[in-house]
This record gives sequence, C-alpha cells and structure tokens, in this order.
Amino acid sequence: MEILRGSPALSTFRITKLLSLCQKQLPVTDIYAEYVHFAELGAPLNQDDRQKLSQLLHYGPSLTEQQPAGQLLLVTPRPGTISPWSSKATDIAHNCGLQQVIRLERGIAYYIIYSSPLDISQLDDLSVILHDLMVETVWTSFEQAESLFMHHKPAPMVTIEILKNGRRAL
Repeated sequence: MEILRGSPALSTFRITKLLSLCQKQLPVTDIYAEYVHFAELGAPLNQDDRQKLSQLLHYGPSLTEQQPAGQLLLVTPRPGTISPWSSKATDIAHNCGLQQVIRLERGIAYYIIYSSPLDISQLDDLSVILHDLMVETVWTSFEQAESLFMHHKPAPMVTIEILKNGRRAL
C-alpha cells in the first residue's frame, strides 16, 4: 500500500465550525485536516508514474498546507466497502495509464491539538463528531488503513430447506 498526502480537506470556515463544536465538550485547541490517499498497487510505481499519481491526487482549493501536528484520527471508508470516490478515482488512474493501480481510496487525516490529554471516552466522543458511523471508521495510525485492501473469500451459501411441518433445516 502506498500512502500519499493530499490537499487540506477543510476550509477555514469549516475548521472554525468544527472546532467550536468540539470545544463545547472537549479541551480541543486546534484542528487541521487533510486528505490522505491510499493506493493498492499490483507493481511498484516508477518515478514518472509516482509523479503522475501525485498530480492526480492534488485537487481542490489551494489552501495553505500545514506540517501536521497533534493526535492523528484517520477517517476512512469502512473496511470491506468500496466508496464511490474510490471507483471513480481508480477509473481515472487507469485512463491515465496507471495500470499498476489496483484501487485508490481516500480518507481524511485529522490532527487534533488539545490543552489536556483526552481519555478514551473523550476520544470516542471526538471520533463520533468526525465521522459517519454507518459508512466510515476511525483509525489512530496510517498502518491500520491497510485493512481497506484486505481481500476475503466469500463464505459459502447456506441452503435452507423448509420441512413439511414448517420448520427450517440447514
């Protein structure tokens, strides 16, 4: 898996709004968020292809990038799912000649600075604010995002027979 930093993910207005929401219940003093891209590769990228992929994944408004600092909370699609963004981005990469790219996925890396350390309960509260519980998950390191590209064999189908007495049997 290749990890590539992207552009800042939130405008100044959205950061201010998010920071205000967090500060109502947590000792958060600053938030920085940027897109992070994960590439599942079938073969290593040469220098030209790496630069092409990097250019493809640098989009959005040109906000000032920061050097990340603080507690990392990485929001990605849930493992076992393929986001609509992933499907389109992977198609675009293939159309640009990047056939080594098996799949691209995107997350948002939130860097949280706080005035006093957060306990587990507070971290849970913060993660609820930052992600959609139904379709996203939160990691505390980039390495954990490897699970986005885990491939599992489907489980065999189970046949259910309905017996004459109305009971089911496997």
